[in-house]
Amino acid sequence: MPRLIDPVLIDSLAAALADRSDELQIASVPADLDPISLVRAGSATSGWAGYFSSPTGVEMAGIGVAWRTAASGPNRLLDLDTAIRARGGDLPVMVGFSFSPHGPRLAEWNGFAPAGAVLPLVSVMRRDGATRLTVAVPPGRASRDILEQLLGLVQPNPLRVFEAADHVVESRPAPAAWRSAVGEAIGAIRAGSLEKVVLARSVSVRTDVPARPFDLASQLRSGYPYSFTFGWQEGDSAFVGASPELLVSRAGLEISTNPLAGSTARGKDDQEDTRLGHALAVSRKDRREHVFVVEDIRTRLAPLVDELTVPAEPVLRKFPTVQHLSTEIHGRLSEPRSVVELADVLHPTPAVGGTPRDDSLLFLDKIEEIDRGWYAGGIGWCDPSGDGEVAVALRCGLLRGST
Repeated sequence: MPRLIDPVLIDSLAAALADRSDELQIASVPADLDPISLVRAGSATSGWAGYFSSPTGVEMAGIGVAWRTAASGPNRLLDLDTAIRARGGDLPVMVGFSFSPHGPRLAEWNGFAPAGAVLPLVSVMRRDGATRLTVAVPPGRASRDILEQLLGLVQPNPLRVFEAADHVVESRPAPAAWRSAVGEAIGAIRAGSLEKVVLARSVSVRTDVPARPFDLASQLRSGYPYSFTFGWQEGDSAFVGASPELLVSRAGLEISTNPLAGSTARGKDDQEDTRLGHALAVSRKDRREHVFVVEDIRTRLAPLVDELTVPAEPVLRKFPTVQHLSTEIHGRLSEPRSVVELADVLHPTPAVGGTPRDDSLLFLDKIEEIDRGWYAGGIGWCDPSGDGEVAVALRCGLLRGST
């Protein structure tokens, strides 16, 4: 099998690194390398691997851990931001967090922190039209061992489309319990204690063939190019998805967020597609629920910005299998705040929680039978300047073996 990385690049990295050092060492070279290939080739032999791609063209992939931090509790994202800033340097980290500030509860989410950031041992980042291969060698670690591991990586096999011949699907909660929970939510809204609440359920799928997480991520990237594709592997589990929703991005003082609320199917033909889209656009219920999200974001960002542009009307945003009501919000910060700080301000929006925020979260905590884990949390990247992107972790699955 051909090598994934040209030995000439390995030699260039070796020339920039001491064999061992008491400090973190960094070496980086331009590389003609698809970031997803790194995790497809190297994740099986790494305890941690991560991948994130954005419709803007930014992609980041990494294997192994040079540095990581985690935080829990109501201030977890602010604590995470403090740790990222304290680390310094000029390399971006991958970040992810759970829906709940206290993190996942069940064993199926073992290894996934309430909030975490990782500086990969080896990473490939594509940004502003350039791609770089970077090695970050922790203090005391032999750089030659890492480079030998890189030299041993081979080009991944052609993608195998994941189609399980035999599979078992189990709803969690069971359909009757789900319908009962929806009924309680409707009752709470009619009683006036809630305006909106977003219930979640899950399905457990057991297959005859294990899915390869980053092969699946590669298929999602190809199939949904206007979504945020992600994968985060902890040990023998991986969280993989393709989310349509941007929680927040930051570039300098410029910020953006793109709430989606209100959904309908795509049509079988153009005529049906147009009819379904029009029905969504004029739906009083969906428009009202969309406004809850937009106004919550406006209120939370207003104290932080000099400018905030919020369109008066949502537009239809069409994806391969679904269409949404969408509002793109742009602003200019009055003073620098990192993308992780901004995620702390916005999460969870009423698109994944409800409104009023505290009351809806208490209701969800009482009634939902599942552990959301990182579902409806956030995943993305952040550089030391505070620039980065965080997507809402939707359209996703937690993979472990054949489950």
